[in-house]
Amino acid sequence: MKQQVTTPVAATARYGMPAYANVAGKIVVCFQDSGKFNYRYSTLGFQDSANLDDGDLWPVSYALRKWSPAVEKKVVELVRAAVS
Repeated sequence: MKQQVTTPVAATARYGMPAYANVAGKIVVCFQDSGKFNYRYSTLGFQDSANLDDGDLWPVSYALRKWSPAVEKKVVELVRAAVS
């Protein structure tokens, strides 16, 4: 996925789980694996440094049940927007 995001992002970790930071070094997106906490879905969460603002209300977390090409495409779009 990182190769598909044209804006530079840096792979890092947040509480031992995968995360990506923008060029300023601020974490913009992090992943929480369902298996670590026995949840029924994994979570992709965006921090306040992410550029996803859409008026007065927008989602900052997404539930992921299964990885697919369609999910990957949406995640890449969100990460591109978040780090822009």
